[in-house]
Amino acid sequence: MSKFKIAIINYDMGNIQSISNAINNIGDFDIYITSSEDTIKSADCLILPGVGAFPDAMKKLKEKNLINLLTHEVIDNKKPVLGICLGMQLLFDYSNEISHEKGLGWIPGVVEYIKPGNGLRVPHVGWNTLEIQKNNVFFDSLSDDKDFYFVHSLCVNCSEQYILADCEYGERITAAVQKDNIVGMQFHPEKSQKNGLIVLKKFLDWAKKETQENRNA
Repeated sequence: MSKFKIAIINYDMGNIQSISNAINNIGDFDIYITSSEDTIKSADCLILPGVGAFPDAMKKLKEKNLINLLTHEVIDNKKPVLGICLGMQLLFDYSNEISHEKGLGWIPGVVEYIKPGNGLRVPHVGWNTLEIQKNNVFFDSLSDDKDFYFVHSLCVNCSEQYILADCEYGERITAAVQKDNIVGMQFHPEKSQKNGLIVLKKFLDWAKKETQENRNA
């Protein structure tokens, strides 16, 4: 039986190796760090990482001819995808970081600067506690400890129907989202120690199930 094939999208904007290392710690997968059209098309599941500025990320995706390819795989072929940190922000309609930049538009919403007040600093860096907003398979195995590691200056503003979890940082920060086969996590699961590995495993278990159901449909 062939291994579950994961494509970590390489567009020069993410700490990709640490994500690959984390996945290797939770199971036996075929992991490809790639921008290859053939590899992305043949993958069972996609991971879109991201560290840096939104406009730079969209520019890199365009330069590597990834936008239409990824949109076809995710929207048309319903391939499971996980966006991490900036990768989650890219899932939405547009961002107000630096300029008004169009995103992938897979989930309705906008990306805006955090305005925490109360003397809290931006960027939001460090551990914060998730508050689960609706039952979901990704966080249902966590104990009372729901701490995850964040590094970001902007956050997503979207409809509550897509929000799985948020956290408090002077304001409510959207921490995890889902729309059908599209999942986003603002925190870094690959830097979140035990909890991060739990959530990554739950995502991949879910992605396997989604992939099988798509094949049987």
